[in-house]
Amino acid sequence: MKLEKVTNNDRKADKRWYDDACGTALAMELVGERWSLLIVRELMFGPRRFGELRGGLPGISANVLTQRLEGMEEVGILVRRKLPPPANVQVYELTPWGYQSETAIQELGRWAVRSRRHDPTLPLSAAAIMMSFRTMIDRSRSGERPMQVGFDIAPDAFVAAIDAHGIAVRRAQPDSVDLRLAAQPPVLAAIVYGGLPVAAAERDGALAVTGDRGLLAHFVTLFPLPPKTG
Repeated sequence: MKLEKVTNNDRKADKRWYDDACGTALAMELVGERWSLLIVRELMFGPRRFGELRGGLPGISANVLTQRLEGMEEVGILVRRKLPPPANVQVYELTPWGYQSETAIQELGRWAVRSRRHDPTLPLSAAAIMMSFRTMIDRSRSGERPMQVGFDIAPDAFVAAIDAHGIAVRRAQPDSVDLRLAAQPPVLAAIVYGGLPVAAAERDGALAVTGDRGLLAHFVTLFPLPPKTG
């Protein structure tokens, strides 16, 4: 009876309750609204300011972003805090539980890219391309040539450590790395997933490469897309 009472109270506070005990139904309540999962994706590499989140999700309005952030803060997926001086700005950050959603997001991404509707030429954010690398890395081959790869994706910067465990990515200035790539996300996606030759991207001024080009030749082969369905 106690469980029934708590459940009924929760339902009064949540107008979108599915009346379904399945965890998948609850997951949809938590992050199933439009933009919610993409906000989580943008926060996977650390805290972001409101404007930075809008920059990564150019199609979202300020009002909708505010609503989604408030909702996910309420259920414990993220927290809002103020950075200490001299930054002194408000940021949003995933909770430890929020970060644990990455596995689910990756599996959903692996499943979805098998659709013939998947179009790797569409726009994507810096966090999106980094998440795609973490999702699609071929761990059976990632240990063949361990490397540190830096990415200059203005205004963001990342460092990726690739080894037998896969790929670990963090926001950081790529100062001491084996290979450094300066390009926007669609260019990186075109090279890795679309077969755009590195030389062509460089010739067009869309890519700048510093470091071991042999590692680059290996790097672009580490993220195979699965076959399409049907």
